[in-house]
Amino acid sequence: MADATADIGLIGLAVMGENLVLNMESHGYTVAVYNRTTAKVDEFVGGRGKGKKLVGTHSPAELVKSLKRPRKIMIMVKAGPAVDAVIEELTPLLEPGDILIDGGNTHYPDTTRRARALKEKGLLFVGTGVSGGEEGALKGPSIMPGGDPAAWPHVKPIFQAIAAKVGDNVPCCDWVGPEGAGHYVKMVHNGIEYGDMQLICEAYHLMSSLLGMNPGEMHTVFDRWNKGILDSYLIEITAEILAKADDETGKPMVDLILDKAGQKGTGKWTVTSALDLGIPLTLIGEAVFSRCLSAQKDERVAAEAVLKGPTHQVPADVPGFINDIEQALYASKLISYAQGYALMNAMAKESGWEINNGGVALMWRGGCIIRSAFLGKIKEAFDLNPSLANLLLDPYFCDQITQAQVGWRRVCAAALTNGIPLPAISSALAYFDGYRTGRLPANLLQAQRDYFGAHTYERIDKPRGQFFHTNWTGRGGTTASSSYNA
Repeated sequence: MADATADIGLIGLAVMGENLVLNMESHGYTVAVYNRTTAKVDEFVGGRGKGKKLVGTHSPAELVKSLKRPRKIMIMVKAGPAVDAVIEELTPLLEPGDILIDGGNTHYPDTTRRARALKEKGLLFVGTGVSGGEEGALKGPSIMPGGDPAAWPHVKPIFQAIAAKVGDNVPCCDWVGPEGAGHYVKMVHNGIEYGDMQLICEAYHLMSSLLGMNPGEMHTVFDRWNKGILDSYLIEITAEILAKADDETGKPMVDLILDKAGQKGTGKWTVTSALDLGIPLTLIGEAVFSRCLSAQKDERVAAEAVLKGPTHQVPADVPGFINDIEQALYASKLISYAQGYALMNAMAKESGWEINNGGVALMWRGGCIIRSAFLGKIKEAFDLNPSLANLLLDPYFCDQITQAQVGWRRVCAAALTNGIPLPAISSALAYFDGYRTGRLPANLLQAQRDYFGAHTYERIDKPRGQFFHTNWTGRGGTTASSSYNA
């Protein structure tokens, strides 16, 4: 093997790793590859990678030796301890200025920890979200890199070459921010993905349970929706799923799948971060809990025999109601993105990171699971006002959600009346109504807190920042709690 011929190395030849290697090679880069099970290296180089500009290596030392300086190594192994193990093995072999890249679904605090530890050793660390699944990895994913900014000029040409392109060949990849910012944005992306999927499932449930539509009829609706305001990857694949028949029985495939959802934890991470930061991420929270409820399959089947709801009353105007569902789905998606961006803004303030919101929208416009037509409008909103507090306050989105709310409310009312659960769509509407309400009943809540715990309150007739305590019963003292938590 010739020394130092490869532009970048990659460790971990599972499907995502293999496809990223082939993507890089197809854009003119020579890639060195290594896998812990070295037989996999030979199989790949002699199989899918045969005749391509690849360097197969059988040890980390051999991989490092094959790379041009500064060495760039992308790690595509299971998130968690396996990443630390690879880093520990590579670190003694590297020199100051060399770059390690974690492209897995890593929890952002781990990326921040690794970036700080490696910086002390003179090594540059990049934690990058990669979205788009197997096909995206091969043909062009959305890439969300963060970490040590000194690494960006070295990895930028490769990342932007292999990323999905939108518009006038604009890559869906740009620098997100320092430390764990890239993986944080990817985590929020996955949270929005949870929300989008749940919203679509609720629209499907309404059409199936209330309107009695079969998968073929719903395919027609989703296919039409994908040509309008809901144009997106998830709507597109939902239409395809609904058209798929089982090879064995000829029945619609979707009808044969057990209604028990799985999850890998990224949605939960997003909700936990929102709780830590005090951001009402209600829609994504409901999407996570909906998966948890679906997992209680046996309990739900038993409960169905005991707990009875109302008899369904099909709306008189079915085509009109389907249009209402489209509006409800659209409005709820806007809420999901508004909440997701509010969370990223809060994290940026908390951590001192600078996250380019418009740039994130651009990265999500192509290649990723949540790609959607209106992401271009999100970029325009933040270009117009970089300090926008909430997407709903942007003139375009304010107008869009105002137009959609009549149908949105009809859908939620019909679901409630007929006993069909719409946890994400209805929580989105509750958030919208709460966000646009200048005076909420939290005044009573603060009175309750002050009554039982002397937690104090502010008054509307006094300057903000002054706190008061009332002796509600006449029996308590005048001592108030030392801390005030809104």
